[in-house]
Amino acid sequence: MKIRKINLEEREIPENWYNIIADMPNKPLPPLHPGTLEPIGPDSLAPLFPEALIKQEVTTDKWVPIPDEVRNMYSIWRPTPLYRAYGLEKALDTPAKIYYKYEGVSPSGSHKPNTAIPQAYYNKQEGIKRITTETGAGQWGSALSFACQHFGIECDVYMVKLSYNDKPYRKMMMNTWGANVYPSPSERTEAGRKILAEHPDSPGSLGIAISEAVEMAATRDDTKYALGSVLNHVKLHQTIIGLEAIKQLEKAGSDLPDIVIAPFGGGSNFAGLSFPFLRLNMEEGKHIRCIASEPSSCPKLTRGVFRYDFGDTAGMTPLLPMYTLGHDFIPAPIHAGGLRYHGAGVIVSQLLKDQLIEAQAHDNLEIFEAGVLFARSEGIIPAPEANHGIATAIREANLCKETGESKTILFNLCGHGNFDMKAYDDYFSGKIKQHELSQEEIDTSIARLGTPTIPV
Repeated sequence: MKIRKINLEEREIPENWYNIIADMPNKPLPPLHPGTLEPIGPDSLAPLFPEALIKQEVTTDKWVPIPDEVRNMYSIWRPTPLYRAYGLEKALDTPAKIYYKYEGVSPSGSHKPNTAIPQAYYNKQEGIKRITTETGAGQWGSALSFACQHFGIECDVYMVKLSYNDKPYRKMMMNTWGANVYPSPSERTEAGRKILAEHPDSPGSLGIAISEAVEMAATRDDTKYALGSVLNHVKLHQTIIGLEAIKQLEKAGSDLPDIVIAPFGGGSNFAGLSFPFLRLNMEEGKHIRCIASEPSSCPKLTRGVFRYDFGDTAGMTPLLPMYTLGHDFIPAPIHAGGLRYHGAGVIVSQLLKDQLIEAQAHDNLEIFEAGVLFARSEGIIPAPEANHGIATAIREANLCKETGESKTILFNLCGHGNFDMKAYDDYFSGKIKQHELSQEEIDTSIARLGTPTIPV
């Protein structure tokens, strides 16, 4: 019988998160104050985040200990399984060996609780009573709702209106865990009211939802804000994925992967799997290709510009050095709501600029073709976001078929699609059409930036 699933014991859950900044040849550029354009320090983050998370945001320590209480919570679903995708290999008739790390076994069905649990924990330690946040397709909002319920913290979620309407069961999950969920843009905030005045039918975006959540967090002393991607401490928490995967490949007696792939929205998914493997490249001289997979409807890595920009639409955050399409860019209403973000995390942006990672883009028709093939060959129905990583894995496996090379490919199956069946229904009924941004649309959005460029 073939060994299809490689598991670890609960005692093998990593004891530390990995901080890639310690190994990066070029450290990320500092955030800037939007008024003075001077670098800002960690004190500027105090109104939004607890002190422990601010320290993690700026730390240069290579390893950051995971608190025992967080590891105990992780053990509800971690370690997550690593699968050999024999069915997909057969369907593609490829000589490549394909593995996937499956994060859909978490209570909320995605990788997001890996950071939701520690964020709620550190807020609880500092006596915070309420957390506000945004969510795209609902994976992050669900994860934070679950975490806040465990630690007895009130949770307010601003959900991108497109997904709020299309994915009601994600909203119901959040409500079940006690969270308040509001469609964004909303009338509850100045940022939301301004958007609605200009665009009454706005489908929303992650940038808009971030603006609303940040605004609400800034109005109460007992309230903090939590972000599900982009920031350094979020990507730090997610590295538990790749750290486990390395152990599992060793346990399976497999070679290290030649290619590591993960979907890309703001960076936490990609960072979680790839950063521990990038450590092997930088520390041990390995040559593992790490590929971020994004939608061609929101292609900040493959077609954006590297410059300072706001992390939100209303311009309430510091200016961050990132690959961006412009902070007021509104992506097309694709089903992969978690990837509809205008910018990329600072660390990932620097790694791409230094050519230490790669990026590929896929259109919204191609990714559902990939997801259906995966479901029919492996049994798991993937989330639309996860389909992007699958599409890249298929592309690389087909290249192996053309060249006859037997490369080892690892990708992150970041979540199941059990709450995304409307998206699949749209695909099967022919409602999903190929969509790609024109260069004119991108140029127009970037021309509106008005933020400082970064010297090459």
